[in-house]
Amino acid sequence: MKSPESPIPVAYQKLLRQLLALAGFLTLFCLMLLGYIAYFTQPQGWWSAWLAKSSAEVNTSAPSGLPNEEVEAFWTAPDIMAVGDSAQRAQLLYGKELVAHTAEYFGPEGAIEANKTNGLNCQNCHLDAGTKVFGNNYSRVAATYPKMRARSGQVEDVYKRINDCFERSLNGTALDKDSPEMQAMAAYIQFLGKDVPKGEKPAGSGFKELTFLNRPIDPVHGKVVYEEKCVSCHQADGQGLKDAQGVYTYPPLWGPLSYNDGAGLYRMSNFAKYVKWNMPLGINHDDPDLTDEEAWDVAAWVNTQPRPRKDLSDDWPDISKKPFDHPFGPYADGFTEEQHKFGPFGPIKAKLESMANGQP
Repeated sequence: MKSPESPIPVAYQKLLRQLLALAGFLTLFCLMLLGYIAYFTQPQGWWSAWLAKSSAEVNTSAPSGLPNEEVEAFWTAPDIMAVGDSAQRAQLLYGKELVAHTAEYFGPEGAIEANKTNGLNCQNCHLDAGTKVFGNNYSRVAATYPKMRARSGQVEDVYKRINDCFERSLNGTALDKDSPEMQAMAAYIQFLGKDVPKGEKPAGSGFKELTFLNRPIDPVHGKVVYEEKCVSCHQADGQGLKDAQGVYTYPPLWGPLSYNDGAGLYRMSNFAKYVKWNMPLGINHDDPDLTDEEAWDVAAWVNTQPRPRKDLSDDWPDISKKPFDHPFGPYADGFTEEQHKFGPFGPIKAKLESMANGQP
């Protein structure tokens, strides 16, 4: 039985096959031509950037523990439990406990001395007992102290630095240098940086930098940010939240039990960096929740709320050394208190750097 004939004549079938072959050849030729143009005739910047981006994506997706030259090695805290001397280990653990739960020992109901400090703990500013990357950790202390500090105009040791925090961030009074508590805290803080060479700044220390806004920071917008992203922990009145034992789970951000106006976090840049890279609690520097504008503006809101005052008359004996966001005059740079408090900060910092280089 003969098979039915194709409805397309044989001559047309041959022509169709030739056209399809030609189309395939032209497609391949066009792809090769485009590739030649892209690689050999165009500027190389985009090509290099694409290759670098692709390489970085591959590296960051590599299994944990494999060599990865693209990933920076951040400082990590040494292990207290690896210390062989039992007495030293006990002192370090006590120092860590004091840093983590300062208010339980020296706060309003402190077990050692009540009302020596406010309701804050050292680790409210120095996260994870001073060990968190870009969480204002203690990694540099052993490598930099004793050192000259422009704020006091004097050489300060680690004991003076700790007492500065007691008198400013904790709005309290200084510890006796020879007390077991001071010795334990100093030992712990210096132990954390024991492997950092003198004068060096390990990766991940302090705060990650934050780009300046090209406008003054805005406490009105900051209030909106606070209500949206901060109020569930720190409450509408800014007074924080306590647990069943009366200990602050989330500390007060203003009012009588918060830091005073001489504390480091009262500087807008420090507060903005702190919240940008660490808040809400649990956020890490590589996955921030707040935008730059939100971080700066919420700093403006929090730091315009009432808080304790400190006598700062002896601070900054050389006024030319005052930071760009120190909010109390007089100044040597010609900018006003309002500008030093709210910015924009870029022009102030540029002027201070120019002055430091001997330019008017």
